[in-house]
Amino acid sequence: MTSLRVYRHEWLHNIRGDLLSGILVALALIPEAIGFSVIAGVDPKLGLFGSFAIACVSAFVGGRPGMISAATAATAVLMVSLVRDHGIQYLFAATILMGALQIGAGALRLHRLMRFVSRSVITGFVNALAILIFLAQLPELIGVPVETYAMIAGGLAIIYLLPLVTRLVPSPLIAIAALTAIAWGFGLDLRTVGDLGELPSSLPVLALPDLPLTLETLRIIFPYAFALAAVGLLESLMTAQIVDDMTETTSDKHRECFGQGASNIAAALVGGMGGCAMIGQSVINVGAGGRGRLSTFIAGGFLLFLILVLDDLVRVIPMAALVAVMIMVSIGTFNWRSILELRHNPPSSSIVMLATVVTVIATHDLAKGVIVGVLLSGVFFAGKVSRLISITRDGDRYVVRGQVFFASTETFLRGFDFLDVPAQVTIDLTHAHLWDISSIGALDKAVLRLRRAGAEVTVEGLNEASATMVDRFAAH
Repeated sequence: MTSLRVYRHEWLHNIRGDLLSGILVALALIPEAIGFSVIAGVDPKLGLFGSFAIACVSAFVGGRPGMISAATAATAVLMVSLVRDHGIQYLFAATILMGALQIGAGALRLHRLMRFVSRSVITGFVNALAILIFLAQLPELIGVPVETYAMIAGGLAIIYLLPLVTRLVPSPLIAIAALTAIAWGFGLDLRTVGDLGELPSSLPVLALPDLPLTLETLRIIFPYAFALAAVGLLESLMTAQIVDDMTETTSDKHRECFGQGASNIAAALVGGMGGCAMIGQSVINVGAGGRGRLSTFIAGGFLLFLILVLDDLVRVIPMAALVAVMIMVSIGTFNWRSILELRHNPPSSSIVMLATVVTVIATHDLAKGVIVGVLLSGVFFAGKVSRLISITRDGDRYVVRGQVFFASTETFLRGFDFLDVPAQVTIDLTHAHLWDISSIGALDKAVLRLRRAGAEVTVEGLNEASATMVDRFAAH
């Protein structure tokens, strides 16, 4: 009963804010979905139908209310060679398998791996994404009529100044409506949404991929599906954490794995491309007051309404209006405080953050940036912990304090004197912990060398976990 009440609250506690923010997000999704379709080398309707299905289904089964999921660049770039070499039907099959793998990841609770993503990596991820969002607007800022710059400036002025007067309607929504009216009223020759590609004219049809169910088909699609599932989950769980921080709430990452999987399966069945959570659109949604599941559902549903019913109106929306919104998203997404904190944070944290940003910008791949950041975080952490070990000698007694593992074994061995060896040696591990077989090997080596020097060695003070490791793996 409590769960049903919570679920109802997630849908109905913020109806007005969710409706308005969902409409705004739907408008912002159109150029993104078409652009990502172009990246993947498919018809624009695949991106639009995929975004509709993913948003609507994730609204019901996702774990993070208010987060927007749709077709994304992170997954689109992985589809290019599959579409080019094998065709659209293989893309649909790979997307269904992608969803199944994400559901499997949820069953295995792989979302727990997120605990190894440090705050520095998340900050770098956010900053890199903000930069990528801005860079994606450059084609609309280069070689365009001067009126475009005036329109963008006007749009930004509305976005930032209108909230000082009223917050009844999201200012980005007003900016889009105002700039569209100005462009149409004055007959300005500006690039519009209609210039991006042909919008679909009919509802999506539910169908299975037209492919033979053979091992050869599986061999072709599995590598793509695995990569899509991993990248999609990584970006979705990262985005969920960021929205958690923005709204000061918590979300169910375990459920999010199932939600993303089900959404991608639905997208493929209606003839759409797969995707994942979108931090840019999620920031737009939260910034415009969207907090509940209704905002995500409205974003998907209104997107379909726009492209099928209001397509004539959508086609005349100037790209300058949407560029102004995305520049606002870029500015709002970037963690400006992190620049000031570079002077005060530990050098290792700053290096991790900057390495994440540089990797993402250089590769345009958010997953690679996160992997680099996590690996660097692990290296720095191991180095730090490896120094938290000390060995003191009192006559024939060695007292070990700290953590003994692969990175601290050299320090551990240096703490023993293998030249001046008494007849009896005691190694006291009461204040230490042995973590892995490398630490057991180091203890073995110390005991063996002391015995070769003529000492009778006693090891004492092992805690239960360390004693179990010694019993299983120690040779001496």
